[in-house]
Amino acid sequence: MRALWITIAVILVDQVSKYIVLHTMLPHESIPILGDWLKLTFTENPGMAFGITFGPPAMVTVFSIIATVLIILYIFKVGNTYFPYQASLALVLGGALGNIIDRVFYGVILGYDTFFLGKVVDFIHVNVWRGYIPDFIPFFGGSYVALFPIWNVADMSIVAGVIGILIFQKKFHERLAMKHGPSEGAVTEQGAAATDGAPASAAPMPGTASGNVAGGNDAAAGASMAAPGGAEREETE
Repeated sequence: MRALWITIAVILVDQVSKYIVLHTMLPHESIPILGDWLKLTFTENPGMAFGITFGPPAMVTVFSIIATVLIILYIFKVGNTYFPYQASLALVLGGALGNIIDRVFYGVILGYDTFFLGKVVDFIHVNVWRGYIPDFIPFFGGSYVALFPIWNVADMSIVAGVIGILIFQKKFHERLAMKHGPSEGAVTEQGAAATDGAPASAAPMPGTASGNVAGGNDAAAGASMAAPGGAEREETE
């Protein structure tokens, strides 16, 4: 599957960029690229996107692995039906695998924890806006927010892949319907309609085999009914 080359490319670029950051920057160090709008800021994220965590520390890694396996199965199910849609899935898969490598191995490689307890390396800092959300906004009012959170190549690949899936999914389903033709339900409905429209079986016509058999049966029945009457007349005479 040629789309898997996209996945491999994403993993390579993601891991090489993280290797460079780990060996050239200090934790929380920030290097301006375009003033305050774009910076390289080295941080480590122990949770999911936006720092979300739940359950034991290793639960995030296990959940990520399960989700990634499901993505792989779905990619092989999709096959080569529509390449843009398949490429979008490959971008999501590459990003997911890139961050899983961090979570599974970085704790041991960098010497701060065991397997499955590594932290994701983030460094791309796009600083569009930061401040406190007004109190009148439900749920998030009063919270401090930075747009956007610091992320990495894997995160960018996941976002790009999700956008691609939303754009190309309609065309993909159209191609899938053309490939497989009418569904079984449609074929069944057509067969039922044909059966409903068929005329009922006609009565046997004289001169046919079935008509002759029926006529013979009727004649025999008439003869059996007439026989007793005839015998009585003979006795009377």
